[in-house]
Amino acid sequence: MGHKRRSHRGLAELAAAQHGVVGADQLRELGLSRAAIAADAAGGYLHPLYRGAYAVGHVGLSRQGLCLAATISCGAGALASHRSAAWLWGFTRRWQSRVEVTAGTRRRTRSDLRIHSSSRLLEGDRAEVDGIPVTSVPRTLLDLAAVDPHFIQPALDRAARLGLLDVIAVDGLLQRCRGGRGSARLRAGLEDHRDPSFTRSGLERRFLRLVREAGLPRPSVNFFVAGHEVDMYWLEEGLAVELDTFDYHGGRREFEADRVRDEALRLAGIEVTRVTGKRLDREPSEVIRSVGALLTRRRVRRL
Repeated sequence: MGHKRRSHRGLAELAAAQHGVVGADQLRELGLSRAAIAADAAGGYLHPLYRGAYAVGHVGLSRQGLCLAATISCGAGALASHRSAAWLWGFTRRWQSRVEVTAGTRRRTRSDLRIHSSSRLLEGDRAEVDGIPVTSVPRTLLDLAAVDPHFIQPALDRAARLGLLDVIAVDGLLQRCRGGRGSARLRAGLEDHRDPSFTRSGLERRFLRLVREAGLPRPSVNFFVAGHEVDMYWLEEGLAVELDTFDYHGGRREFEADRVRDEALRLAGIEVTRVTGKRLDREPSEVIRSVGALLTRRRVRRL
């Protein structure tokens, strides 16, 4: 009885560190025999979740606990992956009831889990979130692009906002997995997250050249108005254009300050529009056409 009590104490401590779940191998390492495990399961102390994985004491597990139990069930080296990994990393709020796992060797199809196999997993494809073995950020994004293409762009945006998107690392994985499922979709989605083509001064020169070529009046550059400096300003029309170098690593403080500044300018009767370097590079004609339309509208309103 004393040995069983000590085993249960060690088991409770292990479960507390593992989101409430343990594996059959861990139970045996704690000294529980197969018969003891079966007795604890029959008595309601252990609750089978997946093959070889148990909840301890109760089944009110978190989703993290379910993900860990799924990897335990699939054996050494298994990783939470695809949609489940995207949820663990915080790239999506969509939760799939069947946990997805990737194993290094082919496994039999199961009704309780969605199991993928890959012989191309390298050490760099492995990571850990909340103590749960999971595919790395680049690998998670590639897998998500393969199975859920409509959600890869929001996932990339979210990864960038969380500071987890390493474009160089994703490019490296795409190079290694060239032609693999999801690679084309991920590569396309990644384009909006690459560094801008222009420095701020280069962006200003490009914008002014496009304004000139379109026959629009030249704006004042870096002009102070209503207590703020704006990048481009047409005094007669009261129109300001702010040229942004698109950078997800900018802080929230700068983001909020820009919005407060734009509001102050609008309250002073000045219309503000923002143009990113990426957009100016991708669709310069549309940008200048829009600026021309805004200038015309402001002139008409001031007549």
